[in-house]
Amino acid sequence: MTDAEFRFVDTETTAANLPYGALIDALEAGFSQGCVLPVRHHHYIEKTGEPNATLLLMPAWSKPDDASQFLGVKLVTIVPGNTARGLSGLTSTYMLYSAETGQQLALMDGNVITSRRTVATSALAARFLARKDARTLLVIGAGRVASLIPEAYLAVRPIEKVLVWDISTESADRLVRSLNERNIASELATDLEHAVDASDIISAATLATSPIIKGTWIRKGTHVDLIGGFTPKMREADDAALALARAFVDTKEALHEAGDLVQPIESGLVAEGHVLGTLSDLASGRVNGRITSDEITYFKAVGSGLADLVAARMVYEQVCVKWQ
Repeated sequence: MTDAEFRFVDTETTAANLPYGALIDALEAGFSQGCVLPVRHHHYIEKTGEPNATLLLMPAWSKPDDASQFLGVKLVTIVPGNTARGLSGLTSTYMLYSAETGQQLALMDGNVITSRRTVATSALAARFLARKDARTLLVIGAGRVASLIPEAYLAVRPIEKVLVWDISTESADRLVRSLNERNIASELATDLEHAVDASDIISAATLATSPIIKGTWIRKGTHVDLIGGFTPKMREADDAALALARAFVDTKEALHEAGDLVQPIESGLVAEGHVLGTLSDLASGRVNGRITSDEITYFKAVGSGLADLVAARMVYEQVCVKWQ
């Protein structure tokens, strides 16, 4: 890696080289091994006539004694005013470097890195937390990330039926048709309470600011996976859902960034100790995942620079090294 040529990896190539089975395995190894993971940087950009924007920087790099030395930075722009422009509010780019020499190695589509590592991280958590016989998956949400959830979960559990619910029935129906076209047996869920009660795994990827999943709806043995809700003011599940469950997070930052945890902790409903561990704890075996078949498990993720680095390294080693 001392004389590496810089490469640009396009969207299609990035996605094609992040198959879920291999990515989930790589993430398990990555979370078990760990890396150097500084606190992410938030920079607020003042705007006139529209909401302020945000620049988010997420760095991560290999430990000094790791055999392979990589350094990566994801740059994310969040521009709420883009809704009125008919544009996506979030754009991200991933730059991978050699941690040994500091040379640029590759520029990749950060949106693809983010979306695929996000659902793969949830599927990895389910490997430890969902029942091995889980067959019905409820997807709450119908956006880009939600559309990828079923394929990721199929890599770790014998999913036979996917239910889809969204605040927009039209959007949910469109996702159901798309999944069925990909030979993933799917149905539209019109009654959310009934769908929650009928599911073995519930995975939510929404921008909800108030709980849409009620703890009283959740039956024993269910695994609850919360992908959305990445700010302290956002919620996808109510207090009862957390209180009932054995809870885990992707990283400790979730305790301070995710409304699904921040709000019930601040209210005194639960202490931080109610969260039993991180994905690193699960992957390394320091903490047990699911213990009994009838317990409710709960996983809350806010995203990790470690997962980004694992995914980018995977693309680089499969694509860029072959080009050299």
